[in-house]
Amino acid sequence: MNLPNKLTLLRVFMVPVFIITFMMGYYFTALAIFALASLTDYFDGKIARERNLITNFGKIMDPLADKILVYSALCLFIDVKVIDGWMLIIILAREFIVAGMRTVAASEGRVLAAGLSGKIKTVLQMFAVIILLLGLGLHNIPLITTIGNLFFLAAIIMTVYSGVEYVYKNKDIFSM
Repeated sequence: MNLPNKLTLLRVFMVPVFIITFMMGYYFTALAIFALASLTDYFDGKIARERNLITNFGKIMDPLADKILVYSALCLFIDVKVIDGWMLIIILAREFIVAGMRTVAASEGRVLAAGLSGKIKTVLQMFAVIILLLGLGLHNIPLITTIGNLFFLAAIIMTVYSGVEYVYKNKDIFSM
């Protein structure tokens, strides 16, 4: 197993540690774990591209690891009333639509690549989680909470945009 794939697996294995520290109320520790896990996303992609270490495992597990990490945080945020459930529903709906389209395309031997807007969506979601975690750790200082909420709102908007863009660019899938 190459280094980028090991970093992806590390990200997945960090999720339970993140969840436990969050649920124990150790928000700064949870923040550090989440931030470190998010950095593995950057480095696994960078290393894989630079060293030509792109694998099918990485193509599947890298975006899945991101989703496991981010959506775990969002579920925890709902539990402590940092975000509302409808926000996560919008994000999950987009992911189910994209996953369904990718499944249909794969059955026809096609691969639907992620677009730049989808990558921006993921980065915005990760930054929003980091800022919202910081806000929790600092007992909801209004300025930090507001900035976190603005990042999360931007992430939701980018989620919708990237989903619409993805459907539009790949609309021929629906005629297969």
